[in-house]
Amino acid sequence: MLNEEVVRDQTSFDAVDTKAVNAVRMLSMDMISRAKSGHPGLPLGASPMAYVLFSRHLRVDPSFPQWFNRDRFVLSAGHGSSMLYSLLHLSGFALSRDDLMNFRQLGSKTPGHPEYGVTPGVDATTGPLGQGVGMAVGMAMAEMHLSAQYNRPNFNVVDHYTYAICGDGDLMEGVAAESASLAGQLKLNKLIVLYDSNDVSLDGPLTNACHDDVAKRFESYGWNYLRVADGNDLTEIDEAICTAKNNQTGPTLIEVKTVIGAGSPNAGTNKVHGAPLNEDDLAATRDYYDWDNDPFTVPEAVTDRFMSTIKARGWAGHQEWSNLIAHYSNEEPELSAQFAQGISQTLPVNVDDDLPTYYKKDALASRASGHEILQRMSEDCPNLWGGSADLFSSNKTAIADDDRFSSENPTGRNLWFGVREFAEAAAMNGIALHGGTRVYGSTFFVFSDYMKPAIRLAALQQLPVIYVFTHDSLAVGEDGPTHEPVEQLAALRAIPGLTVYRPADGNETAAVWQEALHATDHPTAIVLTRQGLPTLPKPAAQVHTGVHRGGYVVADAQDEAEGILMASGSEVQLALDAQARLLELGHDVRVVSVPSFEKFNAQSAEYRDAVLPAKLRRRVAIEMASGLGWCQYVGLDGAMITQEQFGASGNGGKVVAMAGFTPENVVQSYLQLK
Repeated sequence: MLNEEVVRDQTSFDAVDTKAVNAVRMLSMDMISRAKSGHPGLPLGASPMAYVLFSRHLRVDPSFPQWFNRDRFVLSAGHGSSMLYSLLHLSGFALSRDDLMNFRQLGSKTPGHPEYGVTPGVDATTGPLGQGVGMAVGMAMAEMHLSAQYNRPNFNVVDHYTYAICGDGDLMEGVAAESASLAGQLKLNKLIVLYDSNDVSLDGPLTNACHDDVAKRFESYGWNYLRVADGNDLTEIDEAICTAKNNQTGPTLIEVKTVIGAGSPNAGTNKVHGAPLNEDDLAATRDYYDWDNDPFTVPEAVTDRFMSTIKARGWAGHQEWSNLIAHYSNEEPELSAQFAQGISQTLPVNVDDDLPTYYKKDALASRASGHEILQRMSEDCPNLWGGSADLFSSNKTAIADDDRFSSENPTGRNLWFGVREFAEAAAMNGIALHGGTRVYGSTFFVFSDYMKPAIRLAALQQLPVIYVFTHDSLAVGEDGPTHEPVEQLAALRAIPGLTVYRPADGNETAAVWQEALHATDHPTAIVLTRQGLPTLPKPAAQVHTGVHRGGYVVADAQDEAEGILMASGSEVQLALDAQARLLELGHDVRVVSVPSFEKFNAQSAEYRDAVLPAKLRRRVAIEMASGLGWCQYVGLDGAMITQEQFGASGNGGKVVAMAGFTPENVVQSYLQLK
């Protein structure tokens, strides 16, 4: 298929195809009606384009949904989930009639919006508008990168398209604009987005809120633009998709003009967007489409058509690819082994062997030690790639011996996301969903706010993406309060399934990267400093073990501890300085590093009590961020030295001191405890 002209199937669409489109529509209505909840507008209007895509183009194997070389499909307009479930059911995926009947019910395989890992055939969790476009961009990036890495003459082992269906709401979201701009820059010619253009949004006519010239907008991004005037014209839709597949210059947007809720009494209005049809309207819609089948049943001819197109094509394509892979492994054994490793999400056996070790004389910023660690890991792990939001020089996250990923150099492993943090995080999700590589992305920690909705989706989908956030605290200094993170740590720690690390020195940073790269079922955030961090007084091997457990004793009391100082990141050294001063005053305390709340809380009660003994109630937590979360460790009798207001512009050391992060203040806070 690669670089070969796509010729339209000359078989005309017939009455069975029309009946199949209506089957998708009416199964969707049956689901929504039974659930008394859902969005009928999109399925009634967009089913024709979705059917053409599935029946004539989409190459998937319903009997093996995770076939690696399948086409990817993202329903960015995730509120139309009933349409997707109807298509998957009819195509032969493991989605039964009973599953359709349990639409939007607790524990069902047909949730209100598509969820990756819940429904066979769903390639991405969607619903938050615009993010599906971003994830589709990431999938297409992964396909371009992997095909350049692994394809050889006569061995196109990575060769597929990424399709998405989006709506007006998707394209109004900023993340869609960021993502579309990135896709055009990268000339992702195997990305095809069908735009369900019905000029209606949830609250009313689209013109109340938006007047964009979508064609000019996307052409300015570097996309090919096609328009289908009649969203019911199956042949015109088919021809447009074929034209898009033949484009070699960039991604394609196909604007398909549709009528929201087509065939229902309130067609063309927002009344049919997100409310089930009442009995009379449903009956009228069934009459409009001459649909006299019982609920949740379709004619045998429709079932046969789906089986003879989607299922047959997918099975044959999968078998052909499996045979190709068998020959590929013989002809290209090293590449084949590396490719298989990427697909299986396993790491080279030596990936942990070359990690640097830091000693007392070293006092590197963790972004600097992180850079050194990344270089070692990228050498041993060729499937690792990643980038920055135009901050490579500040984040220190470029792979030094590699090039920029681009259409001219798709094997490059440095991703220039540009100043597009939301698109960066959404694309990372798409790259992870696609599979075959491990991806990281970076920006300043304060700008993680721009990424947060996509970070949330990464956690929800259990994707092993890695975020590197630098410039972690008030120590940023002269850039001022706009660039000094305060609430970001607490916000990220509040996301279920996300593991957040704030390492205290180079050895902790190495251990954190190790943990992140070995994670397979959750995202990881690594929060790093710009300021230098002295190496902790603990052997590197013990530090690695402590980081693995999320919290550990860095420096114990010389005799029997009377209290505990605990911190993360740069404040661990502050706790050590305060420990020494307290000892001079006759107070023997323990210092604990807590690089990760999530990892520490996952340990056994016995281990947690060994690190933070319940009998030691005099406790001080120190962190240059909001104190939310530390109460669980300091208890009612403890104290917190945290940051509960925005920072200031000035010398970093002076800003930090002004905020109370000094050994003297730690000592006084401890001495005030009873």
